[in-house]
Amino acid sequence: MGAGESTPAAAAGPPPEITDNFTLVETPANLEALECGDVRSFLASLAACSREAVAPPEGRLAASLFSWSSDFYVARAPGRLDVMGGIADYSGSRVLQMPIAEACVVALQLKPDSRLVKVLSYGASAGGRAPMFEISLDELSTPDGSPLPLHELRARFAANPSTTWAAYVVGTLAVLMHEEGVRFRRGMNFIVRSDVPEGKGVSSSAALEVASMMAVLGAHALTLAQPERVAVLCQMVENLVVGAPCGIMDQMASALGRRGQLLSLLCQPARVQAPAHIPAHVRFWGLDSGVRHSVGGSDYGSVRCATFMGRAILRWLHEERGQPPPQYLVHMSPSQLAALADQLPTAVTGAVFERAFGEHGDTITAVEPAKSYEVAACTAHPVHEHFRVETFAVALAAEKTGSQLPLLGELMYQSHASYSKVGLGSERTDLLVQLVREQGVSSGLYGAKITGGGSGGTVCVLGDSSEAAEAALRRVLRQYQRMTGFSPYVFQGSSIGAVAFGALRLKLKQP
Repeated sequence: MGAGESTPAAAAGPPPEITDNFTLVETPANLEALECGDVRSFLASLAACSREAVAPPEGRLAASLFSWSSDFYVARAPGRLDVMGGIADYSGSRVLQMPIAEACVVALQLKPDSRLVKVLSYGASAGGRAPMFEISLDELSTPDGSPLPLHELRARFAANPSTTWAAYVVGTLAVLMHEEGVRFRRGMNFIVRSDVPEGKGVSSSAALEVASMMAVLGAHALTLAQPERVAVLCQMVENLVVGAPCGIMDQMASALGRRGQLLSLLCQPARVQAPAHIPAHVRFWGLDSGVRHSVGGSDYGSVRCATFMGRAILRWLHEERGQPPPQYLVHMSPSQLAALADQLPTAVTGAVFERAFGEHGDTITAVEPAKSYEVAACTAHPVHEHFRVETFAVALAAEKTGSQLPLLGELMYQSHASYSKVGLGSERTDLLVQLVREQGVSSGLYGAKITGGGSGGTVCVLGDSSEAAEAALRRVLRQYQRMTGFSPYVFQGSSIGAVAFGALRLKLKQP
């Protein structure tokens, strides 16, 4: 399975060394995978476990989880920084996503004499969760041998919040059983470690799903028809097993991203386009606001629900006029939407909408009869955002001029304002964006916007590659810390996606 990108090819001869403690059983298809420092760090922690020189609380569990004389597989998937597109993905928009340097790493070892699946999460104890989850493969099937319905598995994980995190891992097995007809005959043990911070809006969940999926595929020598299928299946894990109504862009960026480029994805439903190269004079940073974000939050779900309600109303209006209805909202231009804008209700309750129009057409969200939905604003956002993303991509690829970065920055500011209009802003992210704006374009900072599902999380900042821009960014961080008492984590740099990384087959060196 390949990502279709130009990457260092594997050299002929014996596999190269990766650490002092482990040897590669097979040479990876992409030698860039060996350059990931987080993988080397993870392997060092596993080596400590194998020697029982265990520092983290989960180390004692890890020491007994693997048979250190046997092969195991390691996969890696990065988080992502939403540069443009965000919540418009489920409306068919084009999105531009940067795979960040922070990633989730998953090790998997098959257990031929077992039917158990055990998952150990490094850092779970610190987060107040149970570090270990265990389930039998038999529990993933019904008595007649067919795959257990995904909603039943979701209910099981929801019943115990201390191990809900394991749904992202075990869900990959369940979805492969449902969608690809895979039947797992051997037990398996997972060890998970993630450097992607949770609740920051940089897709920690997608990184965990994708890394787990790639480890399972590698360990079982499974190949999917298209590399995009990895992301599609992982989205199903989040939607149907975890129960979070996310779009496809997070999993696509984690699976198919490229270092130094923005993944360009047309979400209709998942058409990967030529990547957008990040010019040498352009920089993107992510600033953590300190406000926790959750794609499963009620605000995100309400906005998505209202957007589909708007689409249903527009489809009805087109049909009444004998016109073909748009399959995706973004098939309408901003000017076409403006001509019909007065036909969309500013707000409507779920009960009134359902009496007038029936179902809203989204299988992931449900209309609540007593709830009021901001239909007009939520419908307008993806239409205008898609236009902004298309303009952003053209401007980013254009020749460097004095107006290039200010134009890109203004598009980001517009996107941020639109998030606030639909109710997905927050005071802290607004403050970060305002502090960037106050620096002025002469500082080297040109734009900023809230990212992903909004309602907190991370702000994406656009600047040039000058020392002045770095200094301006530090001023923003100091001002924010003085005003809020919180010192933001800064995401900077990018890394390869999970499909390009593949799955490394490793073995502990014997003394």
